[in-house]
Amino acid sequence: MEREIRDRFNERVLGEAMARYGIAEGNIELLDGFESFMYEFRREGKGGRVRETGPSVEEFGPSVGEYILRLGHSRRRTPDLIRGEVDWINFLAGGGAGVARAIVSQNGNLVEVIPDNKDGAFLASAFVKARGGHVWDRGGWNDAWIDSYGRLLGRIHALSKEYRVADEAWRRPNWENDQYSMDLPLEPALAEKLDEVMAHLLALPVDREGYGMIHQDAHAGNFFVDDDGRITLFDFDDCVYGHFAYDLAMVLFYAVTNRKDAAEFAADFWPKFMAGYYQENDLDAAWQKEIPHFMKLREIDLYAMLMRDYELVKGDQWIESFLDGRRERIAAGRLYLEMDF
Repeated sequence: MEREIRDRFNERVLGEAMARYGIAEGNIELLDGFESFMYEFRREGKGGRVRETGPSVEEFGPSVGEYILRLGHSRRRTPDLIRGEVDWINFLAGGGAGVARAIVSQNGNLVEVIPDNKDGAFLASAFVKARGGHVWDRGGWNDAWIDSYGRLLGRIHALSKEYRVADEAWRRPNWENDQYSMDLPLEPALAEKLDEVMAHLLALPVDREGYGMIHQDAHAGNFFVDDDGRITLFDFDDCVYGHFAYDLAMVLFYAVTNRKDAAEFAADFWPKFMAGYYQENDLDAAWQKEIPHFMKLREIDLYAMLMRDYELVKGDQWIESFLDGRRERIAAGRLYLEMDF
């Protein structure tokens, strides 16, 4: 998170967000957040209202609910971009995808705008809390969960082929306009590698069968799995219009990152994941050949973002492991994963 955003946040902002979502004192708890302030809250009485596709708003239960409050900032996203995010989330939920629905505020708003008393505003949105927990807290991967993971992403991509944003003002960006590395300084050797991968990816075809709204960050840290093996995906903050292969590359990128047995794990994980995926969505197998290129883009993008925020994130074991030798590997043009696609 940008230091400027952290410095603008205060108890007044949080209190205003709580009032707008009907959150009582003592019913809210701070969670970890990377680009936004995240809270878990509990609310009794009506669970609020949830927006489906189109202009209609309907009641959402149960009478007692657990939710997630997100407070982002207008320096990162406009209110309309967040409206576009939650519009897509609720479209997916309506289509049977396992995603954490967005709810509206006490005033019936998808996004609540809270001025920061400077030149911007904090943007509040709220979601039904996903059930269960992270894969690594529940014994690690098994074949059934890998299959469900693939089916979930396949279902999302199948639904994306039918999605039309409710209001064009809410339209999310295209993937090429939403990369951290494009806006952050890179030394010449790394900038050259970024230019090479971008040139390749921008030349790929854009059509309904391989391109649409994607999550762009659908790694295991962004979903919970419950006792029945149901997976619920959340954190759609980075959703964009992009190639479905990019979403797939993100899954594999984070599944193997920092693993000493990356190649062996991928050889077992990937066929099982894709078997689930193909049960829900038809995607030309030729797109898998593009996954290494999208993985390279994510490698450079994540490197640039972490270096920007290094003073805030240094010491984190996962981040330090990822950054160790990363500059040299990118500059040398090494594949992120040695795998035959």
